[in-house]
Amino acid sequence: MNSPIVSHPSFHPLPYALRRPARQTMPVVFASPHSGRLYPSSFARQSRLDPVTLRKSEDAFVDELFAAVPELGAPLIVARFPRAFVDVNRASGEIDPHMFDAPLASSIGPRTPRVAAGLGVIPRIVRDGVEIYGTRLPVREAAFRLESFYRPYHAALAKLVAETRSLFGIAIVIDCHSMPPTSRGTDIVIGDCYGEAAAAELIVDAQRALAELGFSVARNAPYAGGYTTNLYGKPESGVHALQIEVNRALYLDEGRMSKTAGFGHCQERLRRFVARLTGGSWMSLARRQTAAE
Repeated sequence: MNSPIVSHPSFHPLPYALRRPARQTMPVVFASPHSGRLYPSSFARQSRLDPVTLRKSEDAFVDELFAAVPELGAPLIVARFPRAFVDVNRASGEIDPHMFDAPLASSIGPRTPRVAAGLGVIPRIVRDGVEIYGTRLPVREAAFRLESFYRPYHAALAKLVAETRSLFGIAIVIDCHSMPPTSRGTDIVIGDCYGEAAAAELIVDAQRALAELGFSVARNAPYAGGYTTNLYGKPESGVHALQIEVNRALYLDEGRMSKTAGFGHCQERLRRFVARLTGGSWMSLARRQTAAE
């Protein structure tokens, strides 16, 4: 059943779900930062939007598309809270002080184009530029969302990366997202920050595996990777990162924010993609990295 919105008074004990394999067998960590659909009751009251419009920023059901990851030998971390509430694929300083009713105590970074557009770490708009709030937020909201949601998520992801690096000699972060249909009709976009965030052989291997499963694949266009890909992708340190964007037309009715009949087929092909990552350059790179240390 696809509920239009789920309202929760709190996220005790954790604002994220961590799904671990019985034994980790691949040097890969999967993350779904934007599929959260548990909306704090206070946030629902603050918003001026109806439930379906409020959900427009979600990468809806991406966590379910990759649900088989733990049984295939890799951990999966999923933000339970929605992107419209706090966006963990932004730097903590990408915040618009004009959204709040008093000066912020937290550190504010440069006013990036994303902040100016209303898409900072605490978004002002949902997709298509619709304003979330009718009034300014209480200033305490900024610290509350960063300390209670943003930082615990990144602390858990960083710990997974460190554990994986220790086990295999390398760690590969796959940040999982969805995208609106592109003008070219591309099914999957892989982003590696234009070659800066991951070894080229990993990207080539991923592109080949996806294409063999019937997906049309593009690289870095129009999505080259966000904050998470840039933050964790340090190939020279043995940590690689790539962003995967799945075309929502494959599995989602965006008007209703509900799964279509194509969901199961898309999910199964992505399961087979993950299963293929245990071979080829992914594991050989891990062995070479370990041998070099």
